[in-house]
Amino acid sequence: MTKNPDGADAALERARKLIRPADLQNADPQAQNYIDLIGPEDAPQPTASQRAMINTIVAAIYERLWRPVGVAAFGLYGLSAQKEREEAAERLRLRGNQQVLDVACGPGNFTNFFGSQLSGDGIAVGFDISRPMIAQAVRDNRSSHAAYVRGDARRLPFDDATFDAVCCYAALYLVPDPFVVVDEMLRVLAPGGRIAIMTSYGSEIAPIHAALSLGAKTIGVRIFDRSTFPAIFTAAGLVDIKQQTRGTAQYVSAHRL
Repeated sequence: MTKNPDGADAALERARKLIRPADLQNADPQAQNYIDLIGPEDAPQPTASQRAMINTIVAAIYERLWRPVGVAAFGLYGLSAQKEREEAAERLRLRGNQQVLDVACGPGNFTNFFGSQLSGDGIAVGFDISRPMIAQAVRDNRSSHAAYVRGDARRLPFDDATFDAVCCYAALYLVPDPFVVVDEMLRVLAPGGRIAIMTSYGSEIAPIHAALSLGAKTIGVRIFDRSTFPAIFTAAGLVDIKQQTRGTAQYVSAHRL
């Protein structure tokens, strides 16, 4: 049975009010305990990695088995899931009544943690296109400050400047149009808000970068260089841009004035 923690229904209604009415008209009435804006539309799945993200088994084992494999692949040895969530919340400066968007939230482990940092009417909205991932998030990670929406991040269903914090962890290297997704994330980020991403990173040493890119391409993963996202954030007028690399992962955060 789906968990229904105290306040979870109210959190879902707060999330619903953030969605543009025109988008909400397309919501699937059959969705249980989350908002489904795309109904029968499925996630793009031309690559092995993208197919994994819409697999029910992967969704069920994501935190226990799938993520540890990813940690090893990225070279993030010693970084626990709890520590990574805490660092993400710190980069986003979460507190109080903020409205937070977790893009490509997967099974909702980050979303629920973000919600635990909020109070009052604060809400963390987990957003993902994968039906199995959203279903797992609803089962395990609903709360009085965390709710879930299924949709396509290339066309976020929110008005400009809706969220105080926006993040996307471990997904931009998988999605078909990562720069469209980032543009959408920036569009919905409010003045004074913060954005944080974690994605792939290729070495600055050309032969190593080429080898990483070739290997990643075979499974449908994109490798980004060090300058890409800081340059995008700078062009968008963001400030306080910070970047950290660990193994083949990079963490980039910034602030909108």
